Amino acid sequence: MNAIEAARLIDVSAVQAYHGKRDIDELISYARTYRFISVHSLPSWTKYLSEAIADCPDILVGAPVGFPSGGSCTEVKIVEARQLIADGVQEMDMVLNIGKLKSAEYSYVVDEIKRIREVSDDLPLKVILETYYLTSDEIKRGCELCIQAGADFVKTGTGWAPGGATVEIVKFIKGFVGSSIKLKASGGIRDAETFSHMLELGVDRFGINVQTSIEIVEAFGRGEVL
Repeated sequence: MNAIEAARLIDVSAVQAYHGKRDIDELISYARTYRFISVHSLPSWTKYLSEAIADCPDILVGAPVGFPSGGSCTEVKIVEARQLIADGVQEMDMVLNIGKLKSAEYSYVVDEIKRIREVSDDLPLKVILETYYLTSDEIKRGCELCIQAGADFVKTGTGWAPGGATVEIVKFIKGFVGSSIKLKASGGIRDAETFSHMLELGVDRFGINVQTSIEIVEAFGRGEVL
């Protein structure tokens, strides 16, 4: 794997509450340089981001739905998803309703994902489980509901919870879902070795902070990781 191939597996983002225009502009600059597959911002910046990077059709514009808690009403998430599409988003990372999942209200969870799936049409839809807050059985059930609802990816977390993706979590999820749905690992990935290990386990996409993403891509560029 070379540097470009590694970058085409990484979503970079500026989705913390304090991120502003300077951070978005920096994100765009790095994406242009390293050719990351997608750039994500908080919803209020989606239109600006999509217009600013419109000349790079190989770099997707992403944004979250129901971020970071997942606790918004379904109707609110639907309105948000429609606005994101109007603003030029090309893929969405939706936080499922964690509290409803933990309360075993599975019909609510799967119906919500299905309704966002309908709104998003053919855009890639990644559903964030926030595994830090879930038991093993809840992670399995969350994955089952995502598959049932027609999501494209399950994603480990938002990056806002205390814990992120680990090799153990990735191995657990991939061992359960197999090829039934794609997997995005996000949060806590700090080096090229962990990146490579997770890739071998079957991760399809990564969510990594900008600085670490650059370090990982540059490590592949130097040939440090095979």
